[in-house]
Amino acid sequence: MISERPSLFGRSLSAPQSAGIGSFLERAPADVTFYGSGKAALYDGLSGLVEPGENVLIPAYLPDAVGEPFRDLGLEVRHYRLQTNLAPDLADIERRLDDETCAVMSVNYFGFPQPGLDEFTTLVDEYDCYHVDDNAHAPISVDNGTVLGTRGHLGITSFWKLLPVPNGAVLYCTDDTVAEAVTPSSFAGVRDQLGVADCSFVLKSIVTDLLDTNALLRQSVDGLVSGAAPSVPEPGMRYEAGKTPMSKLSAYIAEDADPATIRAARRDNYLAWQRVLESREDIEVLYESLPEGICPQVFPVRTSAPQRLLAELERCGVGTHTWPRLSATVRENAEYEVATQLSRELIVLPVHQHIEPSSIEAVGDRFRW
Repeated sequence: MISERPSLFGRSLSAPQSAGIGSFLERAPADVTFYGSGKAALYDGLSGLVEPGENVLIPAYLPDAVGEPFRDLGLEVRHYRLQTNLAPDLADIERRLDDETCAVMSVNYFGFPQPGLDEFTTLVDEYDCYHVDDNAHAPISVDNGTVLGTRGHLGITSFWKLLPVPNGAVLYCTDDTVAEAVTPSSFAGVRDQLGVADCSFVLKSIVTDLLDTNALLRQSVDGLVSGAAPSVPEPGMRYEAGKTPMSKLSAYIAEDADPATIRAARRDNYLAWQRVLESREDIEVLYESLPEGICPQVFPVRTSAPQRLLAELERCGVGTHTWPRLSATVRENAEYEVATQLSRELIVLPVHQHIEPSSIEAVGDRFRW
């Protein structure tokens, strides 16, 4: 078991320090290990708990690379159906569970807690499976006093979904058995020095800012979702590329980032989009309320005419897209109609902390009503 919870720079999180992400992690009732990517963290978290030939259940509504760490462990990946509000279809989960099911994943989509989680947890416990809490979207969201990502036996969260960093993720181990089984791999921890990739990331960010007058709106969703561009590497390549420790640059930025300030800014931007879109009858807001403690990743909306809305947003200087790029297993199976329809119709709008609410309101002024 990990005896001392590390900070981003090797100091104990119990030591006095700034109110950065490291200090925020003190609230998590879990052992913490840092990684370059959440998928790499999942590999390490499960590697001492599962056996090749077992199976794992994950939601159908997820990007195509999420299943890669499970396949790397020799597990069969089974997708389960969701309801339109993103709650798990418990009957479908139970239908797919068997004696070889070792783990079931829940997902806190877009920074919000998974609907129906209590019933989900009861079912998973009944079948004596590990509960994997995928919290990639919500690294600083807190629901009723609980840090999201810590409601399973193990969980993950991603810094690069929140901060302008090249990589960064956390493995939470909330169960003693899980924590004792984890043997950190070569891609666990934080790099000792800044590297070429860190410098390239900084240079790319500077150039993008210079060339794009709408950089803040565009970059806020850049990299958050898997787009459909043919240049995007296939899932296995993306997964392997993420097998790296957290970069030193990511650690520096995360250490200085103030969760309360970021959360407040993103919430203000979320509410700005809500005001801008409240009279649009052709757009359905996925989450009408914004509970206290939630830090939204994006402002997700659903429309029956996604291409028209995307074009309209592009004209107003907002580069965005639908989410996510589903796995072929899901896309080609009629059983997953809800997931495939959501992937076509759900569009994510930026709420990045570097955007001012006035910029969002200006977009609303340019909309064609």
